[in-house]
Amino acid sequence: MKCLYYLSPNLDISKRVSDDLHEAGILDWYIHVISKDETGLNQKHIHSSNYLETLDLFRGTTVGGIIGFVVSLIIVAIAVKTEPFGFPLSNTIYFLMILFLTLFGVWEGGLYGIDSENKKIRPFHNEIEAGKFLVLVYAAKEEEETIKKMMSEKHPESRLVATDRHFINPFSKLKVV
Repeated sequence: MKCLYYLSPNLDISKRVSDDLHEAGILDWYIHVISKDETGLNQKHIHSSNYLETLDLFRGTTVGGIIGFVVSLIIVAIAVKTEPFGFPLSNTIYFLMILFLTLFGVWEGGLYGIDSENKKIRPFHNEIEAGKFLVLVYAAKEEEETIKKMMSEKHPESRLVATDRHFINPFSKLKVV
């Protein structure tokens, strides 16, 4: 499934885009709009984005967990080598150390992610702050060309600004058009 990013100039056009995507068979679940004007989206019954799309939570927890795991392996390796208490610790203690430090990394990464804008949305930050609407359309391979054609014919003012192989993958590259 691909994520298509369309930048729409105002709320009324975003509503028409949403309606036309529904007519094309795209469910609300696959259309998310990112905007500074959440109230306007609710009033027009446009499906707004969620925290996974606007915050860097998933990426933060993933990177934090990896860092916590690596740090825990280093600490455990040092503990095994130096025997800081004068005797070897059991494998259960080492496992619990790794688990605790990995989960601590996930927690810290989550705190960072909650405080950060999603890196895939960041290139469009200025446009969103200026009052434009970023429409995310999740499309299956067979629907992609139909959606692009419909959008170019019915909504040339809403331009395709980027594509992504999958939005949730924190390490995938965004292709800015």
